Amino acid sequence: MGDNKTNILFLVPYPLGRAPSQRYRIEQFLPLLNKHHLTYQIEPFFTASEGELLYTAGNGLKKMINVLRGFARRFSLLLKGLNEYDYVFIHREAAPAGPPIIEWILRWILKKKIIYDFDDAIWMPDPSSTGRLIQFIKAQWKVKWICRWSHRVVGGNDYLCEYARSYNQSVICIPTVIDMDLPVETQKVHGTHRLVVGWTGSHSTLRFLDLLVPVLQRLQREFVFDFMVIADKDPKLPLNYYRFQPWSSETEQSDLGQLDIGVMPLIADLWSEGKCGFKLIQYYALGIPALASPVGVNKTMIQSGATGFLCETASDWEGGFRQLIVSVELRAKMGLEGHARMKARYSLAAQQEPYLNLFCQ
Repeated sequence: MGDNKTNILFLVPYPLGRAPSQRYRIEQFLPLLNKHHLTYQIEPFFTASEGELLYTAGNGLKKMINVLRGFARRFSLLLKGLNEYDYVFIHREAAPAGPPIIEWILRWILKKKIIYDFDDAIWMPDPSSTGRLIQFIKAQWKVKWICRWSHRVVGGNDYLCEYARSYNQSVICIPTVIDMDLPVETQKVHGTHRLVVGWTGSHSTLRFLDLLVPVLQRLQREFVFDFMVIADKDPKLPLNYYRFQPWSSETEQSDLGQLDIGVMPLIADLWSEGKCGFKLIQYYALGIPALASPVGVNKTMIQSGATGFLCETASDWEGGFRQLIVSVELRAKMGLEGHARMKARYSLAAQQEPYLNLFCQ
């Protein structure tokens, strides 16, 4: 490494600091690239205002115009030839709609080395999306072709990598990670204060919280604790003690630090197998124990009974909650053990070398 001539173009969906997946799979590694004298340029598909409009109700015409503007920016970039770039790193897709025209031009016309990165099962329909027209516009069938045309493919877990290897043998697993070498004062201090159970995520996975509502309702009739949701949309859960905190990159860590117990419910389907367990990584980075469905990487991230609990049935969830709610000592012990286990594989430090190696010949 350390070659001053290595130059990378990142094609990403949003401007810096706007999307968790992009921030943790690309943006937090940028200081590492600077340190090793790799130069780069980041080109988002949407501007900040266009990205915000995308997830609001209505405004169909404006959204369509914004997508066309994004395509115009992409094609303007391609017309420059991109001769100065050694690699083009594509996070998820070069454009959110239509066939992989941009990727095809990059590979076959401009002869660029594509590094293709994804951290969800984006080749299949997202159950949170509705309408065949939307699925048609997204053209999720293109994922396999982008895999075929790429110099390297990066998957966020083994399930995603197994899919990619059906089309490309140069596949590397780099999990979504977080900086776990945080100052001691950021670590959770488990005490006898009013308990906060919580969840963090985006609007697309809020539906999984419905699995927990009956359990939480029963527990709140017996114990006093808050349930806190940190997200970009308020699900307005029917709970006695409920709090909603709008997600913000500036307050994300301090918001998470309010939790005493973190949760990650999932439905056992193929789409959920593609999830990379990032919620668990965020919890354990701060020493917060977790309960999660035994789906995908959750089964390897949580050592049930030691770092948290894997919960398949309502009875499992209720039993796990009860143990953690009543015991400060157990919460502290599991949070500490979880942090230590995660640090070995899911920390920024653990994945720095594999990330740098992506840009070797």
